Amino acid sequence: MDYVDKILKCVDCGSDFVFTAGEQLFFHDKQFKNDPKRCKSCKAKRASAGGNSRPETRTTCSQCGAETTVPFKPTQGRPVLCRQCFQHRGSAVPQVSRGA
Repeated sequence: MDYVDKILKCVDCGSDFVFTAGEQLFFHDKQFKNDPKRCKSCKAKRASAGGNSRPETRTTCSQCGAETTVPFKPTQGRPVLCRQCFQHRGSAVPQVSRGA
């Protein structure tokens, strides 16, 4: 199958970009079903921004009262611990023996 360069429009910035014949062959070999939607610069921006997608929530530690941030939205009625209290609590948990 012969491929020719195609001009596509980026869904993020709206600019035209070239989907080369070589890229089309690569997509075919990998059995990708869809053409790319973003130009190279928007694709790179999206990849670099995606590294920290978890929300950071500022809160107070339930144990020591220190102000801290956690990588989740706290649930009302559940304790939230700072890193230090969480690590200390983890080492203080007794191990349960599962003997026969």
